[in-house]
Amino acid sequence: MKKNSAQQPALHKVIMVGSGGVGKSALTLQFMYDEFVEDYEPTKADSYRKKVVLDGEEVQIDILDTAGQEDYAAIRDNYFRSGEGFLCVFSITEDDSFQATMEFREQILRVKNDENIPFLLVGNKGDLTDKRKVSLNEAQSRAQEWGVPYVETSAKTRDNVDKVFFDLMREIRARKKEDVKGANGRGKDKNRRKKLKCNIV
Repeated sequence: MKKNSAQQPALHKVIMVGSGGVGKSALTLQFMYDEFVEDYEPTKADSYRKKVVLDGEEVQIDILDTAGQEDYAAIRDNYFRSGEGFLCVFSITEDDSFQATMEFREQILRVKNDENIPFLLVGNKGDLTDKRKVSLNEAQSRAQEWGVPYVETSAKTRDNVDKVFFDLMREIRARKKEDVKGANGRGKDKNRRKKLKCNIV
C-alpha cells in the first residue's frame, strides 16, 4: 500500500503553440472543463494540470497555453525548453495561421535541438468547413513532410479534442521509455570511452 501512495502518477508536460486566435485556449478549456469558451482575452500564458487515465494508467497532464502574439516571442524559448510534447495549432479557416506553423516548428526544433520531439499538427475550427482556407491535403502533406500526425479538431463540438491530448501523451510516454533505455545503454559506453581516452593520453 505504501508503495502506491508514495508513487506519484507520471507527469506529461504539453505546450500549446500557434498564432493568436486559432483556438488554443478553447481547446485547452474544452479538454480541462468540458466547456466551450468563445470570447476571452488573448492569453499571456496559462498553465493547467489534470489527472487523467491514459490506457488504464493514472497520469497527470500539465498544459501550458502560450500566447500567439509576437510580443511574447522572446519568452517562448523558455516555455519550449520545459515542454515534453507540443500541440501546434492553426485554424483551417486562416491560411496565415497555417503558414505560421512552420516558424513555430523551427523555433521548437532550435530550442529542443531534437528532430523527434513529440509533436502533433492540429487544424482547429473543423466545424467551420464552409469557411475552410487550408485544404486537408495541404495540411496532411506538411505533417507527412515533418513526420508527425495531423488531426483536425473542433473546440466547439469537442470533435477530436481528447484525441489530440491523449495521442500526444502516448508519444511523450513512449519517448520517455526510449530515453530511459537509451540512457542505460549509452551511459556505460560513455564511461568506457572516457577510460580509453585517458589510457591513450
